[in-house]
Amino acid sequence: MARCTSCSAPLPANTNRCNFCDTRSDVDLHAKHPYKVEKLLSKRICPNCDKSLQTIRLKTPEPLAIERCQSCFGLFFDKGEIELIMQSSVSNVFDINHEHIDNINKDRYRKPQKIRYLKCPECQRHMNRVNFGQRSGVVVDQCVIHGIWLDSGELTHLLEWKKAGGQLLHKEYAVEMERQKQHKQNVLPGKAADYSNTSGSFSSTLEVDLIETVAGLLGKLF
Repeated sequence: MARCTSCSAPLPANTNRCNFCDTRSDVDLHAKHPYKVEKLLSKRICPNCDKSLQTIRLKTPEPLAIERCQSCFGLFFDKGEIELIMQSSVSNVFDINHEHIDNINKDRYRKPQKIRYLKCPECQRHMNRVNFGQRSGVVVDQCVIHGIWLDSGELTHLLEWKKAGGQLLHKEYAVEMERQKQHKQNVLPGKAADYSNTSGSFSSTLEVDLIETVAGLLGKLF
């Protein structure tokens, strides 16, 4: 459980505001990832607070520069960066703990809130709301061109999900979906061939029925 950086009181899941001293804390990077704050502010704008974002340089095997809001502590990742930070933060996961994944999502479940479509910090176009991975419980805001926005606490949620085998579960799901797709592609052409093989007898039957019907009508008329 994350703790307030001011008074050390435990923080509720998926929030960074302390119920005791009302201080907002950085729950995603503080005491987890060594980083350095750049003095100059980024040109990108926080979609929650409408303020310039800070550039944060993470000390990871592959140095990363991401953006963070000083007020709400939301994070913006360029395309591919969130995968790199998750890879450098959590490794050697070989099993899927389904019960643990369910418990993480229950503990971090947020009460239904009004859905908002946030603007991309870079291009200011509305981002898409996308489920991150199979059963992660996190809906991220994604600009298909520039990257992903995470609200404070969501990165911690995703790291816990990965530790419980969530990323392995997502890979299994992707493989199964691809297998089903290939199966459908292999089955449908066979069905089409079967129909084509019977098309001759089918059309012949129609011709016989049509002749008999016309003969019956002519017999009634004359």
